[in-house]
Amino acid sequence: MPSVSEIFEIPKFYYFNSGNDYSGSKNDFSYKIITDKTLRAMTWHGKICSMKAKIEYEQNFERTQEGFDAMIKWLEEKYMNK
Repeated sequence: MPSVSEIFEIPKFYYFNSGNDYSGSKNDFSYKIITDKTLRAMTWHGKICSMKAKIEYEQNFERTQEGFDAMIKWLEEKYMNK
């Protein structure tokens, strides 16, 4: 599955617009994307699950291609500024 990010392996917008959630990590940086009426992205450090982690950043984005693109950029910026 091709990724939409140069840093993370994240599926295309269609995956999320179909109602799926997604989580992943790179090195010590972890993230989760929850699909509802919006796309909610959260980040934390460590290899523990989001329910037990101290969420460092969280933001909602429109559930549109434009919102999705903004979310990918936001995740990449959080990773680069870790």
